Amino acid sequence: MTIAKGDKLPDVKLVKATENGPEAVQSSDYFAGKKVALFSVPGAFTPTCSAKHLPGFVEKAEELKAKGVDEIVGTAVNDAFVMGAWNKAAGSDDITMLADGNAEFVDALGLTMDGSGFGLGKRGQRFSMIVEDGVVTELNVEEPGDFSVSSAEHMLGQL
Repeated sequence: MTIAKGDKLPDVKLVKATENGPEAVQSSDYFAGKKVALFSVPGAFTPTCSAKHLPGFVEKAEELKAKGVDEIVGTAVNDAFVMGAWNKAAGSDDITMLADGNAEFVDALGLTMDGSGFGLGKRGQRFSMIVEDGVVTELNVEEPGDFSVSSAEHMLGQL
């Protein structure tokens, strides 16, 4: 079953990429009490993810925060070291990276994809959502190969 607007996020372990290394967090605790703009990509350092998806959230961070977003979170089925390096390569201080290395988060959301045809294995679909106090208030899932509804620009129109 795929997560839907109005649903509470599943409670799973994610790993936050920090300057001091990986830090385990529980999603139920992490998303509690704040409004979060969350975006997920099939993989850090992949073409669309690096050229468009992450840069859009970096460029629109102040506008998102001006519309009431407390935090911007990026996630992918990668480890915390890769997620941290990807964020650093983007020159971003405004994005928090939460690694979903075992795909537990996207599995629980019902938003996995099979990237084995491209040598990627099990990954998360490209999507974004607005999460308020752990509840999904907007959900934007891309069709395979597309990039439009999960963008920061689209999300700004939803706030």
